[in-house]
Parts: sequence; structure tokens; C-alpha cells
Amino acid sequence: MKIVTVIGARPQFIKASMLSHTLSKASKCCEVIIHTGQHYDSDMSDIFFEELKIPKPAYQLQIAGNSHGAMTGNMIAQIEEVLLKEKPGIVLVYGDTNSTLAGALSAVKLHIPVAHVEAGLRSFNRKMPEEINRILTDQCSSFLFSPTQRAATQLIKEGFSPSQIHEVGDIMFDCALRFSDQSSILDQLKLSPKEYVLATLHRAENTDDPVRLKGYFAGLEEISREIPVVMPLHPRTQKALNLAGLRPAQTLQIIPPIGYLDMLALEKGAKTILTDSGGVQKEAYFFQVPCLTLRDETEWVELVESGANRLVPPNPQEIVASYRNIQDIDWVPGLYGDGKASEKISRVLYTIFNTVNYNNY
Repeated sequence: MKIVTVIGARPQFIKASMLSHTLSKASKCCEVIIHTGQHYDSDMSDIFFEELKIPKPAYQLQIAGNSHGAMTGNMIAQIEEVLLKEKPGIVLVYGDTNSTLAGALSAVKLHIPVAHVEAGLRSFNRKMPEEINRILTDQCSSFLFSPTQRAATQLIKEGFSPSQIHEVGDIMFDCALRFSDQSSILDQLKLSPKEYVLATLHRAENTDDPVRLKGYFAGLEEISREIPVVMPLHPRTQKALNLAGLRPAQTLQIIPPIGYLDMLALEKGAKTILTDSGGVQKEAYFFQVPCLTLRDETEWVELVESGANRLVPPNPQEIVASYRNIQDIDWVPGLYGDGKASEKISRVLYTIFNTVNYNNY
């Protein structure tokens, strides 16, 4: 069976590392990886392939920058050329990026079945480009791999057939279990477990709005007067700070972007995490670290409902108050499966190929 996998951003590299490894053990399976280039520099791309031993992409499209429409359109055109050449049985996409949508649209227009890992997630905020990407990708997909019961239920509500939906758990849980103890970054930064806070901020809704950006940084700076705050700074965030004329306080421990293994170690050792990243929210839960989400909504609603996560606005006083009040949590286990999502997805794909002829379109 031939599968074409389309990836282009950090969370997708991480998820693909587990499933690609599992697929490689299946007999008569050939995976062809397309890297769109959406995260194009070595800090945001190459390091993940090296650390996680992801197979080298067969195609490097190097498409980055420009508007959402220009980027997605360019991706569709180039991915289509690859699909016409490779003629896969299924196209596999992950998450909610422009690369996800481009891969799905390219495949479905060529009548190639699409499999979407992380299907059914909704923030119910259609101003977010990621929300549009999620909805459209699900609509293009023949096989929907949902990470939670809530996501599966949402797909049913939207009219998808139960036969399309496979609740497999969250593949990032697989990754966290496998890779969480492979870094010495705490020693390098002279940090002690549970004696620092970890922060990340990179979403366009925050970086492109100077008021929100300033409010969140002000809250982080207040917390940094009580406890060290370590912040790997995303290139987009650095650019936004420069454009807004903002300079983070010296009390914040700003570090360059880091690899996945280092990030997992910092998350596992943190007292609290403040982030606008969907993946980091979940990883905080995996390691039972309280999390404040620097957004107005989250796709991971079950984290908020369980008390493991709290949404906070860009208000410094509320951020500090929430940080102080979220330390005692009664952890609800099993929200994201059993850490075997990649095995379950691989079995479903293998069954599909062995029961239906998808190799001709």
C-alpha cells in the first residue's frame, strides 16, 4: 500500500514520527512524505526530523510566507503534481494547518481518499484560520481519526457516518510517552524541577494584535517577579514584538526556539505552563502540569472542564490571579486514550487497503 503523508509544521512532524515508525513495520507499506516547507528554518523543521528520526521527505516544496490564500494555493498546485506522479492509495494529513488543508483538497479533487488524524476538533471560532482548516479537511476526508470521544461526537453531530469515524486517542500522547526523558536542558539552563514556569506564545490571534501581545507579556512579566519564567521565543513572536516596539522584561528568561525533546523536558519539569499552543496544552496534561491557555477558546474543551486547564484573557491581573489559583488539581485520567493511537491508526489503514482497492483512482 502506498500512502502519501503531507506535513509542514512542528506539531505534524511530531505526530508523523510515531505513525511513520509504526507504518514502517507493516508489510507491503510504502510511505512517501511531502514537506510543504510551512515551517522552513532549521530551528522549526530540520531539528525535529533529526531528533525524532522521521524518514527524509521525498519532496521538499519550500512554500512559506505570503498570505494564507497564496500559501495554500501554491501548496495545492505543487502537491497535486506529486500525487499525479505517485498515485497513492490514501493521502494522510494531520491537524489544522494550511498544509493540512492543501493536502486534503489536492487529494479529494483527484478522487484519492483522505485520512485526517486529529479529526473532529472544534473551537467554534471561525475567525481562526485553523478552525476553517479543520472543518474543510474533515469534509474532504473519507477516514476520520478522532483523538477524543468529544471529537467523535462532534463529527456525528455534523452528519458524518459512524463508519468513517475511528476514535483512536491522541497520537501526541504516544510521542510524549516515548520521548519525555531524552533531554538534559534543565541542567543546561540551571533549572530545578517545579521551580520555574514555562511559557510559549505564537498564534496569529495574539502576535498580530499588539494589545493582546502586550497584555500577555505584561502578565508573564508579573509572574516572573515571583518565579523564573522560561520562554522559547517563536520567530513570529519576535517579529511581532519588534513591530510593536515591545521589549520583554529582563526578568523573563527568553531562549531561542528549541527542539521537541528539550520542549518535552521543560514541560515535564515546569510548575505551571502558560501557552497558546494546542499541542502544549495537551502535553501539560500528559505530565500533570497545570496549564493556563492564553486564548479566548480552546479545541481541547475537556481540559478546561476537568480543571487541568484554564482560559485567561490578555489581562495581567487575571493572568497572575489564575496562576496562583490553579495549582491544586484533581487529575482526571484517560482523556486522550492509552498511548497507542499510532498502532490503532496503522491497523485501520492496513485493513482498508486489504479489503478495498484504493490503489486506482
